[in-house]
This record gives sequence, structure tokens and C-alpha cells, in this order.
Amino acid sequence: MNVVIINHSDTAGGAAVVSLRLVHALRQEGVDARMLVVDRQGIDVYAQPMGDALNNKKNFLLERLGIYLHNGFDRSTLFQVDTCTHGVDASQHPWVREADVVVLAWVNQGTLSLKGIERIHKLGKPIVWVMHDMWNATGVCHHAYDCRKYQHTCQACPLLGTKGRDLSTRTQRRKAALYSRVPIHFVAVSHWLEDTCRHSSLMASSQVSVIPNAFPVSDFDYHRLPCDGYLDLPAGRSVVIMGARRLDEGVKGFDQLIAATQHIASHKPALASRLHLLLYGDIAREELLGQLALPYTYVGTVASRDVLSQLYRHSDIVLSTSLYETLPGTLIEGQASGCIPVTYGKGGQADIVDHLKSGYIAAYKSPQSLAQGLEWAAGQPVSREALHREVERKFAAQAVARQYIDLFERLLHGRQQELHSSTI
Repeated sequence: MNVVIINHSDTAGGAAVVSLRLVHALRQEGVDARMLVVDRQGIDVYAQPMGDALNNKKNFLLERLGIYLHNGFDRSTLFQVDTCTHGVDASQHPWVREADVVVLAWVNQGTLSLKGIERIHKLGKPIVWVMHDMWNATGVCHHAYDCRKYQHTCQACPLLGTKGRDLSTRTQRRKAALYSRVPIHFVAVSHWLEDTCRHSSLMASSQVSVIPNAFPVSDFDYHRLPCDGYLDLPAGRSVVIMGARRLDEGVKGFDQLIAATQHIASHKPALASRLHLLLYGDIAREELLGQLALPYTYVGTVASRDVLSQLYRHSDIVLSTSLYETLPGTLIEGQASGCIPVTYGKGGQADIVDHLKSGYIAAYKSPQSLAQGLEWAAGQPVSREALHREVERKFAAQAVARQYIDLFERLLHGRQQELHSSTI
């Protein structure tokens, strides 16, 4: 079986990392899988560029310009929306023409246009579209947050700052036209995302399977390491690790962490004396760290997986205060390393955490509930190996690859039946 995955980049962003990981997992299962990108930054031989650099840049800039002209020239939201108006004609690439199945991943920002996707369909190949956020189900946004307009008609988009029918309305209509003409099989990486699609006016009747992102479970050792002076972490306290690419990005909920620590300090002093925060990731406003009411260690950006694994192995609880996550990788990493997860549940967290068994799902936007979750986790007898094995069962790369292979085989069988019927 020959499969090509199309994504914006091979290394930049979560979708790139998990897509390239899927390529290698499929190859280990005997599938000739390869990846095409417009922004190649790595050296993996199975991920190659498509299009030429000048045209790719032009597509990117033209699409941004179109959005910029419709959002009141607001740079702050420029990359929170996408339109799929410009992109490479991937249908001409030999890897696409040779493929039995074409898999689309994150294809925005000048990677593919909706018309380009329709041209791929005309090659007669099954198309699978892996959704890493809500974009397929909305007008233009990747995260709808508390907006529910995508369930009916997108208009007066909060991210565009417009009134009435706008760019989100037109893009929603363009997507509807594509979905009606092209039989795409969508993959949601979490059950929460699948449920979101079911409530979308665009995707209520679409074919959607749930297959999680592949995760390198073996890269994360679950054995707890003693602090012994490591980063001056205190012995005898439960270390709560929390990280993100940028900790103070609004969706990551750093304000929720601050409020939870303040609640613990004022209402749960015994718990406060047992906890120590370990934070990693970039932070634009370092003064926010001073508002934390619990002792903390901040290590900045972590680029090495080995260092990240060491941080988790010196921790006991992995915390996520994100207000929205499709399938939060930090929770999977932490649990694979033997840490108990505590998190909000607005997203795919329930696919990872079994509430009050393998972790704690707090009431949404309730710092008090987060505090209760931390108190619960700090008091649990922990089998770090059991937590690791649970992640292995759900997210191991080979298990995920086999789910994709089953899907590909079903789609190819269905395609063969269609061709056979058309010749009778």
C-alpha cells in the first residue's frame, strides 16, 4: 500500500511532529508512507518539499493578505483564522499520483487550497483528512472557544471583528461545497473533536472516525528519580509539572494556574506546604511568575526530549490548565512518565484521563476545582508503571498505525466496489 501525507511542515508544530511520526509507524507496518510539505525544515528522507519556494511564499502571503483585508488590519488574530484560498497543486506531484490513499493533515497557510483538494479527488483516490483542531468544522477559526455559530451559520466572526455575513460565512459555504462534491473521510484525534464535528452544520453528515495521535511511549521512562539537588527541587514535596510552547498564551490558562495557587495558599495551607511547581516553556510576561502563590522552579524552553523526560521523572503530577486542547500532548507525556494528570476537560482530555482513576478532570474554568484535583492527586498511592502502560495501550505508535491501515483498507475496498459497480 502506498500512502502520502500532506502537511504544512515536517517539524514545525504539533501536527507536523505527529504526522511524521505516523509516516514512520506506517512504514514499520509495511506501508510505503511518505510526506509532502511546503515548509521543510528537517532532514528526514521520507518528508520532501512540494512546490517551489517562491510560489509557496507567494501563496502564504496572498492568503494572509486576504485575511488581513477582512479583519480590520488586526495582526493579533491574523494567524487564528485560515481560508484555504491558495496553495500548491499537489495533484501534479508524483508521490500523490503514485499513492493509493492521500492523507491531508494540517494544510493551511498556503499549503493547499480547497480547489486543490478537489483536483486531488479527481485522481480517483480515497482522501482521508486528519483534523488536528476545529478548522474543518468552522468557518475560518481553528478554535471556536465559546462561539457556537459554526453549528449554524458563521457570521460576524469575533476573530475578524466584522458584522453580518463576512469572510467566515463565505469560507463556510466554500467548505460546504467541497464536502458535498468530494467524499472525504475525516479522522478526529479525540472523541471530543468528533462530537464537535457532529454539532457542526458543515459536518453533521460527514464520515468521521476517531484515531488518536501516535505517541513515542518508549521514549518516556516512568521510574521516579530522587531530587538529590536536581534543579534545587525540594525533597519530600509533590512536584507538579506544567509546560507549553508558550505558557502565557491565552488558551493555556496561566491565569487559572495563578488563581488555583492563590486558592491553595489561602484555603489549603497544608496542601500548599506539600506542593512545588516545575514550569517549562517560553513566557512573554515573566512578571506573571511572581503572582504564583506556591514555590516554583522555572526552567524556560526545553528543546531536548531527553531533558523533558528527566523533568517528568522528577515530577509526581502533570497539570494542564488549558481552556481548550484537541488532544493535549503534555498530559500524555506526563502520564507516560508516571505522573498523575490533573486537567480541565474542554477537549480531548477525557480520552487520556479516567477521572478519579488515572487522573482528575476539574470543573471547567474553576481554579477551586483544580485545587481539589491537585489535593486528590497528591494523596494518591501511585503505580507509575500502570499509568505508563495505560498510555501505551491507547497511544503507542504501532497500535495507531494499525488503526489507520484498517481504515485505508476499508476505503480502498469501498473504492474497488464502486469501480466494479460502474463497469457492470
